[in-house]
Formats: sequence, C-alpha cells, structure tokens
Amino acid sequence: MKAAVFGKRRQASADLPLISELISTLSARGFMVAVERHFFEAMTRDRGCPLEADDVFDADTYPGADVAISIGGDGTFLRTARWIGDKETPIIGFNTGHLGFLAEENLADGGAIVDNLLEGRFFIEERSLLEVSASGDHLRSQLSGWACALNEVAILRHDSASMITVHTYLDDIEIASYQGDGLIISTPTGSTAYNLSVGGPIIQPTAPCWALSPIAPHALTMRPLVVSDSHQIITRVEARSDTYRVTLDGRQLILPIDVELSIRRAPFVVKVIHRDTHTFVDTLSSKLLWGISRR
Repeated sequence: MKAAVFGKRRQASADLPLISELISTLSARGFMVAVERHFFEAMTRDRGCPLEADDVFDADTYPGADVAISIGGDGTFLRTARWIGDKETPIIGFNTGHLGFLAEENLADGGAIVDNLLEGRFFIEERSLLEVSASGDHLRSQLSGWACALNEVAILRHDSASMITVHTYLDDIEIASYQGDGLIISTPTGSTAYNLSVGGPIIQPTAPCWALSPIAPHALTMRPLVVSDSHQIITRVEARSDTYRVTLDGRQLILPIDVELSIRRAPFVVKVIHRDTHTFVDTLSSKLLWGISRR
C-alpha cells in the first residue's frame, strides 16, 4: 500500500518526534511512504535530518495513493483535499492545530491508527463539495483551476462599509435578496465552520443539502435556510462598490459587480477516514461540548 503524507510546514517541537514515529510506523507496517515536498523540506530543516520517506512529490502533481495523511489543522486538511482533487484518495487527518473538526486523530495514537487501517477497523465517509463557476475566466484564472470548496463559499462586500444585496436563485426560482454583509453557502462539512459563527445550522456531514446563512442581515426576517444539493444556486450582487469579494474555503478573490456566480454540487467527493467506532455526535461532544451540562 502507498501512503501520501501532507502537512503544515510549522509544527510544534513536541510534535516532531511523533511525526517521525508515525512515518517510521507506516514504513515498518509495509507502506510505501511518499511525502509532499514542502512538508518534507520543513521537517528536514526542523529535525536536522530527513524523514524516512520512500519518495518526495510536488503537491500540484500529486501522483495518487491508497491513503492520504494530513498532519496539521483543518486548514491543512482542506489543502490536502484540494491537492487530491478528483482522485478521491481517502484522507485521515492528524490534528496538530486547534479545534480539528476534520483533522480529528492524535499523533500519539499513530501506531493504533495505522493498525486500524491494515486490519480494516475503519469506515470511509463521503463529503460533498461546492463547485463554483462564473462568467468568463474570473474564477479559474484566479484559483489555479480549483474552483471547489469543501466547507463554504462566502459572498462578501469588498471595499465599502455599505451593505451589499445578494440576489439568490434556486435553479430559476428566486429565494431571497439578502441585504447585509454577505451570504454563506455551506456544505454539511462546513456547517460547523464559518456558517456556525453566523448562526447557521449544524448539519450531519453526509446529508444531501446546503445551508444558506446571511451575514449580519439587514432584516430580522432573513434566517438561515437549508436546501437540497440537487439544485443549482445562482447569485447576482448589487452594491455601491464596483467589486465584491468571494472566498472558497478562505481562498479569496475579487470579482466585478456584474459577475454572476453559479454554484452546484461537484461531480466528485472528499473521502474521510474514521475509526470504526466514530460517530458524528462524538465530534460534536468533543469539539463543541454538545449535550454537556455545565450546571
């Protein structure tokens, strides 16, 4: 089996020996280990010697593997998903960041996780993505061909303190004209990210839907809305400015005000590896203290 290892370049010194141990364990268990070049070089610099890798590859030319390993926080996991793209390599995330909704495993459990992989004590959860297109080449030219988001697409005001209006359509039906600071279109995976911070709903990760959550809406009647992901969402923006801002999982671009966006479900998924005992409620309990009384 082949494992492709991705990671953030800055790791805590306490995590360096655990990362090395994980790589060594993979090799000892018979995996061919390939490490992304920038991560490999950063670890070599910080450790003073190279990782025990069989191969080093460039992220932009990811060659494919049986399993991908992300070492970092949720941002690292999102980048790993982007580099893998439509190859759909299953990803397991080790959290060396902060909260870690996507990167949920601990490096200290690395040996047990590797054994689980070899012995089949895991399951794969498929997560949907948003695919965004726009008139002309505005999106793809600025996002290096990757116009997808695992968490959310956010439509925001740009260089003015004035609110914007986001006219939003579900196929050819107008849902609403959201007036305020903007609109978040979230996947179920992203429901616990930016969406949650503006009062959007928490959604089971495998649910076939999206959440539309207005940001600082001008009207009290504007509330988050959950819709089926079988539709196409069209947005048109009005503002006093000549431009507006769009972010895809935090990657930002500025678009002319007359550019219309089209958002639909991507034709591929991100596959996330979980322990066989894992449930979504476990994540809510450990990360958000869900259902835990402080009285």
